[in-house]
Amino acid sequence: MDFTDQISAPHRVALPLLRLLLFMALVAVLWTAKNIVLELFLQVIPAPDSPYFLLLQEVLQFAVVYGAALVLSRLEHVAPGVYGLPIGGACGKLFWQGCLFGLCEITLLMVLIGALGGYSPGSLALHGSEILRWGLVWAVAFLFVGLFEEFAFRGYVLHTLAQSVGFWPATFLLAIGFGALHSTNPGENLVGEAGIAAIALVFALTLRRTGSLWLAVGWHAAYDFGETFLYSVPDSGGMFSNHLSNASLHGPVWLTGGTVGPEGSAFGFVLIGAFALLVHFLYPPQPSTPLRVVADSEPPA
Repeated sequence: MDFTDQISAPHRVALPLLRLLLFMALVAVLWTAKNIVLELFLQVIPAPDSPYFLLLQEVLQFAVVYGAALVLSRLEHVAPGVYGLPIGGACGKLFWQGCLFGLCEITLLMVLIGALGGYSPGSLALHGSEILRWGLVWAVAFLFVGLFEEFAFRGYVLHTLAQSVGFWPATFLLAIGFGALHSTNPGENLVGEAGIAAIALVFALTLRRTGSLWLAVGWHAAYDFGETFLYSVPDSGGMFSNHLSNASLHGPVWLTGGTVGPEGSAFGFVLIGAFALLVHFLYPPQPSTPLRVVADSEPPA
């Protein structure tokens, strides 16, 4: 008989929650250290909308949540990859498929908005080598945005919370939290938060079907890259510098998303539903355990 079979049901619920509390305590300590580093960096680059500042911020935030998970993986005697980011999947097939999905989603969204007169690309804001330079900076920055946000909400926390309340109840709770987290963004509103929560459910579905977060990471990063840099429109209520063109959104809020940006558009919700169906058909349920990560052979950290 396995040891876990001897643990009462209340303890099987409580033990993961205790591990989750320990994880959150570690994150709180490391987060404080991260804030100190960012305060020092602001003395060098005072513009928080700078791609370099965003890059540093996201690298540190990912380091915080992943570092805390590494500590817990040692205590739990498991490979870190079981939390959704197996090292062998970095830049693998799922990641690049996700990048394709993200670019297709944002491109289709902008085409639909533009077809009804809600988007004008405008003139180029960058020229020559500056296009390549800032394109690369933004690509790396949004890679870490994807890594941080996916692992923070669908990595260790989802893995552990699901052991207590089940995968989909945990997913819905975290999707609501993911949407609410963006409420502090300038220009964000309830419609935008609902769209963020909806795509969070789709990202969780990709984890459920593939056992890995890499598809969601690529998708998340490519969508944000397309929205912010390629199409140069607001991203979750924020407008960043050094984007490709002097684009503009104009027309009714239901079409353009208003201050939120395209993800607040009615077409955004239609596409989220369409891509959820695409994931459902392209990645059918596997006969094996749904959350068995593609890194079972990794030795514990």
